[in-house]
Amino acid sequence: MRHVIALDVGGTGMKAALVGADGSLLYEARRATGRERGPEAVVESILGFAADLRAYGEEHFGESAAAAGVAVPGIVDAKNGIAVYAANLGWRDVPMRELLSARLGDVPVALGHDVRTGGLAEGRIGAGKGADRFLFLPLGTGIAGAIGIDGRIEEGAHGYAGEIGHVVVRHQGVPCGCGQRGCLERYASASAVSIAWAEASGDPAADAADCAKAVESGDPKAAEVWQNAVDALADGLVTAITLLDPGTLIIGGGLAEAGETLFVPLRAAVEERVTFQKLPHIVPAALGDTAGCLGAGLLAWDLLSTEVSADVR
Repeated sequence: MRHVIALDVGGTGMKAALVGADGSLLYEARRATGRERGPEAVVESILGFAADLRAYGEEHFGESAAAAGVAVPGIVDAKNGIAVYAANLGWRDVPMRELLSARLGDVPVALGHDVRTGGLAEGRIGAGKGADRFLFLPLGTGIAGAIGIDGRIEEGAHGYAGEIGHVVVRHQGVPCGCGQRGCLERYASASAVSIAWAEASGDPAADAADCAKAVESGDPKAAEVWQNAVDALADGLVTAITLLDPGTLIIGGGLAEAGETLFVPLRAAVEERVTFQKLPHIVPAALGDTAGCLGAGLLAWDLLSTEVSADVR
């Protein structure tokens, strides 16, 4: 059975799959990233995981993987296959495509940015299926975005397209690790809500999920924290709507797990702010934490399609 290897590398865990030509997950596995062992050990873990997946495919499906796709965090040079920088993994300028291809027996390898890869999957087979213009926005530890155009993800001239988390929404606001002040992710990410609610509730262990539950139970302090985050997010989204004019906004990540507790006030806040802009559909992500892995599989199949097209020409 023809298949590809898909790997989604996160700061703490790796998700992997063997993906069929129809997008079906033929086999799934997870492992710890092991970043505490250092960047070189993490790279070796990725290579070893990929090799084990290749062996599984050979044993159970009678052939080696036709290609591999891998999604990694941080700054990614997808064109040259280099994982340029990832603060949470400690690596710089890792020639990931070359290393993986060599470990897998010179099979073609596609490298992608984790959020953009997840956005590719959401756009093609998830919540954005059928939308020719969309923005995928996972609200997690930070906030990044993926701009979808006609079934592909726009990377930008330098690979930084979609970094909406660093749009300034509060002038001279909270300092951000990027060097600016008042960035969107300092107000509307899951970690930002967790910090704000821990302070407001007096419980240092409280997080964004606890805040959402408190909102649902009618806690006024929680309602204030939550609305502050929603207002900041709406401000950022209106900027994105003005620049990109997407037909669909797909919201994922930890904060989106609050469901309508997030989406009802968010839709209202965005609608209040638009003037001449067309209001997009604002919907929850559909693929959960499998989006990155599925997207990596799509990258691999796209790579094979590109090679076939080149051979035909």
